[in-house]
Amino acid sequence: MELEELPGVGDVTAEKLRDSGYKGIESIAIAAPAEIKEATGIGESSAIKIINAARDSLQMGFMTGLEVLEKRKALKKITTGSNALNELLGGGIETQAITEVFGEFGCGKTQICHQLAVSVQLPVDKGGLEKTVFYLDTENTFRPERIIQMAEDLDLDTEKILENIVVARAYNSDHQMLLAEKAEEIIKEKDIGLIVVDSLTSHFRSDYAGRGMLSDRQQKLNRHMHTLQRISDIHNLTVIVTNQVMSRPDFFFGDPTTPIGGHIVGHCSTFRVYLRKSKGGKRVARLIDSPNLPEGEAIFTVLKEGIRD
Repeated sequence: MELEELPGVGDVTAEKLRDSGYKGIESIAIAAPAEIKEATGIGESSAIKIINAARDSLQMGFMTGLEVLEKRKALKKITTGSNALNELLGGGIETQAITEVFGEFGCGKTQICHQLAVSVQLPVDKGGLEKTVFYLDTENTFRPERIIQMAEDLDLDTEKILENIVVARAYNSDHQMLLAEKAEEIIKEKDIGLIVVDSLTSHFRSDYAGRGMLSDRQQKLNRHMHTLQRISDIHNLTVIVTNQVMSRPDFFFGDPTTPIGGHIVGHCSTFRVYLRKSKGGKRVARLIDSPNLPEGEAIFTVLKEGIRD
């Protein structure tokens, strides 16, 4: 079904919707009226009618638990390179979900992102999706040389692996949000199976400094993460975001390290993994939040070859 077939959507409105990233009926169906109104300039009541028509065409409604289980069979997982880390995550990094990894600098966040950018291109029987990557780099940390090292260890064609990674450098939070929204335009064209945002909060932390701007920062961060979740749901792809941390001075017992973004990031992330350094160059990953997996820890190492046990 084309956008023009929805009641109240003519050629001009359809063109405005597509320019705003609404390429298909699915994206309309899960949009908010205010978003459609902003994208097209139409009234809110008209936006609601368009959204309801899109939902009706997709038969979006109630589902039994058995139907939900059947739908979840379409989920796929990407190997991290470490069997222990895969086991902690229930088999790997899941599609239709946002996986957040956070920790101090040097704990392995970017290394995991590089590894997944290679792993997603592997055959399905080797833990991949045979798909390409959209890498949103906010801190200038993407290194093709690192990709080559990881790909060579797996006997992969390094030029082809790099060609299948679309890199976009974001220079501020608004640019970052725009790139995430524009990513939908190339997902089908490039057969994207993984979106990496490294890091999620760096620009928001810089652009919205001070308590007076906290509300604006959180609202935009919320919108950004909902965009990523919507894309992940519609296209059955994986989203992994890295997050910075801060030390809370009011913590007198236990680990004072806490991720940036507060409850907004916490609620929007499907899986949250805390990384920390250990002895002998090892890293410890702790799963601290998941809708269906128990809390636990896994130990892995970061080698020249990539993420390993």
